[in-house]
Amino acid sequence: MRRPIVLVPACTRQIGHFPNHAAQNKYVNAVSLGARCMPLILPALAELTDMEAVLAVADGIMLTGSASNVHSDLYGQPIRNPALPLDAARDATVLPLIRAAVKRGIPLLGICRGFQEINVALGGTLHQAVQELPGMMDHRDREDDSLDVQYGPAHPIRLTPGGKFAQMLGDPEEITVNSLHGQGVDVLAPGLTVEAVAHDGLVEAYTVAAAPGFTLAVQWHPEWRITENPDSMKMFLAFGNACREHQEKRQAKRQERGG
Repeated sequence: MRRPIVLVPACTRQIGHFPNHAAQNKYVNAVSLGARCMPLILPALAELTDMEAVLAVADGIMLTGSASNVHSDLYGQPIRNPALPLDAARDATVLPLIRAAVKRGIPLLGICRGFQEINVALGGTLHQAVQELPGMMDHRDREDDSLDVQYGPAHPIRLTPGGKFAQMLGDPEEITVNSLHGQGVDVLAPGLTVEAVAHDGLVEAYTVAAAPGFTLAVQWHPEWRITENPDSMKMFLAFGNACREHQEKRQAKRQERGG
């Protein structure tokens, strides 16, 4: 059996003189090495995306982190800091893709920006500067640090006892994660179940309760050096297994129609 195809929506990037659709190696490698699936980079074509064509080949979808933020217009707020990067083409591509994936039961994994995208797509809102809220930690990394420090362990998170994510990892009470984000969940979208929180109360992981398929969104970066992190490997393997189950169901339906 072929490896399941996992769509990895691209960001738009200006590289030299030309605009590009791009996805970082660490995300692509995490799908391949952790989920044991075949990553397929989806360009950020916005309204030009043929959603039916895309969904017809998707056994799973992984939403990556990014330097850009989800546009605040999409959750009813003015832009707080115009200096921060945006990616309207990715927004217009990914948010409809999320809603379609949840409805159809396509396995969905969101990381950092992807975590925020799912919340916004399903009706939630974001804090645009978590570090400025009373009682909240500064969850940002420092750009002048090395990558090893930026992506190194930053703080513990508490897992919801008996939750889907806790069970996925073998029911630990806490795990330690990295932290490279300035924005975070404000109002959680209807139908989302909190799976982990930071000690300051910020939501760090959730699932979509009503989704017929696998869903998980995390605020940190489990893709970083994935093979060196047992918790990340468990998470991606669970996602990959869900993609394989979805692939098998799709193939069975095709066979029924053909027979």
